[in-house]
Amino acid sequence: MVSKNNYIDLHCHPALKPFGKSFKDKPVGMNSGDRRRKKSLWYYDPPSPFDKLLNYLSGLTKFSQSNFTALSLGGVSTVCVSLYPLEKWFVRNKFNNELLLDLASNFALGIGAKRVDHIQGMQDYYKDLVQQYMFYQQLDGKIFKIAGGRYRYKLVRNYKQIEKIRSEESTSKIQTIAVIITIEGLHVLNTGLGTEPDEQEVLININAIKKWQFRPFFITIAHHFWNHLCGQAPSLTGIITNYADQSEGLETGFTPLGRKVLERMLNNSDGNRILPDIKHMSPTARKEYYELLDSGGDEFKDIPIIISHGACNGLTSFSNPVPGSPETAKVLNPASINFYDEELIRLARSGGIIGLQLDERRLTNKATLKKTKHSIKRHKIMHYRSELLWNQLEHIVTVLDSNGLFAWDCMAIGSDFDGIIDPLNGFWTAEELPFLADFLERHAYNYISKAIFQNPENEISADEIVQRLFSENGNRFLAKYYI
Repeated sequence: MVSKNNYIDLHCHPALKPFGKSFKDKPVGMNSGDRRRKKSLWYYDPPSPFDKLLNYLSGLTKFSQSNFTALSLGGVSTVCVSLYPLEKWFVRNKFNNELLLDLASNFALGIGAKRVDHIQGMQDYYKDLVQQYMFYQQLDGKIFKIAGGRYRYKLVRNYKQIEKIRSEESTSKIQTIAVIITIEGLHVLNTGLGTEPDEQEVLININAIKKWQFRPFFITIAHHFWNHLCGQAPSLTGIITNYADQSEGLETGFTPLGRKVLERMLNNSDGNRILPDIKHMSPTARKEYYELLDSGGDEFKDIPIIISHGACNGLTSFSNPVPGSPETAKVLNPASINFYDEELIRLARSGGIIGLQLDERRLTNKATLKKTKHSIKRHKIMHYRSELLWNQLEHIVTVLDSNGLFAWDCMAIGSDFDGIIDPLNGFWTAEELPFLADFLERHAYNYISKAIFQNPENEISADEIVQRLFSENGNRFLAKYYI
């Protein structure tokens, strides 16, 4: 049986590809109980040498990274799955020729031609969201045999249910992945379709989501394209920028309707609050959100800052975008979609968490990526590429320690696997997470042996650093806020 590492991933998209493939058959949206079928959440699709070469040359990831078989083999015990109806502007864009449009979209996204056709004609994101939600429910609790062990996933509503699962595992031979529902992008309320949204419909939809049996733990407010609620940060890179235009709404703040939706999410009068995830928000929108939290209202107190899948940009603040810690900042990507030092400090003081995403394009700048050493030996590739992630940890610790804060309890993994990312070479899927942990521990050991901290509490062992990043911090955060 595969060992259980009790890893936590705060953000990934296991359903993006299999849900897309399900559109090839009727009825659509059926999650196959045969894990040999591409429309199954358990479909195992490790990258071939050609897949890896394609990714290396183009940044495209055609293989499945976070299917539940790979998650099981990687020792992931809790996962925040992101429901994400792909925005139609990925597939309804600059190309006028329909054949080229279909070919380009399917090639870039790997979701199947029938799914591309459906998205091109999309008129109701909310209906698509509900279909994805049901897709997860269809195999909830079904047991699969993998590598000599018995595995299943279970949807959960709170941390107590996760604890119950772990308690039962001690006497059971069934390994269970606890699945927490989240959502990426408030276009799911049926906005961002090119016309002004219906305010009443939008508010009805957010109220309905708050009443789901498996209510989302958090929702990413913005995403890649304008949703009439909140401005987005520039997010697209590589080949996709050749045909997708995300300029509308870029770098703007909240609209009046967006503010209403945000306040409904935060309202906890019925005990059904949904926390906002600030990834993809423009800097303007993020500043407005912080101002709302600082406004003094009781409903805005004790709200943790959540970045489900993100990275640091190495810059001091919104108003002073220069490196405050040049030695660690010089290798980071200074893009506005990444987060400023002042935001890291706010996040730590709020009891929040940042899930560090495993996307090379976010973790580092182009010059550093170009200079990263290459090798034909796998262990050397893993050493060089894992350092790109370690650089993020080192920067966070430098910033927080210099402000007298304990630095190691606000970081986790938010891989963004299957979310149109360019993964760290050598760490292609969730199955390689144990290798990533091993290599990060080496970097942590080298760092701790030389580091001098202003806050002596930050001098902890390399093993503890890795345990916190992959498991303990996520568990602590869920225990406090997933209630």
